[in-house]
Amino acid sequence: MIIDDQHYDVIIVGTGAGGGTLANRLAPTGKKILILERGDFMPLEEQNRANVDVFKKERYRSSERWYDQDGENFSPQTNYAVGGNTKIYSAALVRMREKDFEAVEHQEGVSPEWGLKYQDFEPYYTEAEKLYMVHGKTGNDPSEPDHSEDYPFPAVEHEPEFQTIVEVIAKQGLHPTSLPLSLTREEDDPTGDSEVFGIVPALKHDNVTLKTSAKVVCLITNSSGEAVRAVEAEINGQSYLFFGDIIVLACGAINSAALLLKSANHKHPNGLANSSDLVGRNFMKHKQTAMVELSVNPNSGQFLRSVSVNDFYWGDENFPYPMGHIENTGGLLQDIIFAESPPILSVLAKGMPGFGLEQLAKRSIGWWLYTETLPNADNRVRVDGDKIYVDFTPNNSEAHDRLVYRWIDVLKAGEKNLGGSVFEKLAVYPRGEVPIQTVANQCGTCRFGEDPQTSVLDLNCRTHDLENLYVVDSSFFPSSSSVPPALTIIANALRVGDHLKSKI
Repeated sequence: MIIDDQHYDVIIVGTGAGGGTLANRLAPTGKKILILERGDFMPLEEQNRANVDVFKKERYRSSERWYDQDGENFSPQTNYAVGGNTKIYSAALVRMREKDFEAVEHQEGVSPEWGLKYQDFEPYYTEAEKLYMVHGKTGNDPSEPDHSEDYPFPAVEHEPEFQTIVEVIAKQGLHPTSLPLSLTREEDDPTGDSEVFGIVPALKHDNVTLKTSAKVVCLITNSSGEAVRAVEAEINGQSYLFFGDIIVLACGAINSAALLLKSANHKHPNGLANSSDLVGRNFMKHKQTAMVELSVNPNSGQFLRSVSVNDFYWGDENFPYPMGHIENTGGLLQDIIFAESPPILSVLAKGMPGFGLEQLAKRSIGWWLYTETLPNADNRVRVDGDKIYVDFTPNNSEAHDRLVYRWIDVLKAGEKNLGGSVFEKLAVYPRGEVPIQTVANQCGTCRFGEDPQTSVLDLNCRTHDLENLYVVDSSFFPSSSSVPPALTIIANALRVGDHLKSKI
């Protein structure tokens, strides 16, 4: 084992939305910061998805194998690179609603109250939107929470084919609104991520060191077990040991939980920070369905997402429980998660002989529908030796089904108003739920709270059990809400960064 001769004030494990943003926040302090990233810098041609075939599923999947609750192995769609999963996300940065931070009754149970409220996050949401150059517009979404400032950049204009659809949806009394997006304004890679807005600015400071291809395999505590003393990582087949005063995990909800469990020792036989037996438990990922309409006129297949609809976020006149969030997919030739959903376009192809996937993608208008999954202690990440298991049974299914069928009614009414000039007449709307392999929007495996018996982290995202160990990815979420978690992860990393400034 090689022992690094440096001692760091802070060691950050992971460079995604949490780790990359935290590095940016702490870099100006002048403190000695080490960032460990399992992957390397992602080639530009891989980042610019207009140049790649997203239907090659292996392109954005890890080579490692995880296991589902039946013991079947799968290759997860998770990205090991500088910037983490923000390199392959949709760049939609949406605020959780004020009520999402409260206890909310759903048909299948209660979404728990957060220990902090929307007003605690609001200043950091505003700051996150500035840092990540979010393009959006307030004022048209009935569920939109209060903003202390407007978005820093104007909303993305809808593609011409979508502008017509937006107008028809609005005529039904609904409120289609601009989807807030992180954009770099660079042609070669327009969507923003934590490499661009987090890691690159942090590395301009001499006190920050980034080591890539560094897979962290264990956290080593001091003899009392009260603090983490060192981080063990594998780099080019060699084991390295790095020493630091404060250790921050930002590996993603699944990998952070797995690392804590794998780091068990005689003082922490069930895994680090796990006196509550909650590490890895309450794993959540949205109920997420992709749906397509077949367009008469072809499109480029490579445009950005731009539309969201939240009129059914808290339910409708026939269902008094939350249903969820809707947004368009953007061009299907660059939507990675869509390519991972069940073969929706193959269903269309059966009815349209002679059409390939690319041709159908260019004639399809896609929609994403998200519904909150409720925390369940039996939905969990666990480890057996070196194997990672993800035990997950979806819930809140009727709410999601109602959202799907309610949206089909909206689409049918819109198509009727448009006549046959925009959409092909279809008896069905091909759709499919995202499978377990797609672990997008993962959260909840190390929930935060004030009671060490019912939470893993305190409200500053420090573990209750170890005085110098923090987690700043989506692990801390007590509930998932129905919007993508990225902006809340970023805002929280800024918040925790401010706390850590007083500790280093």
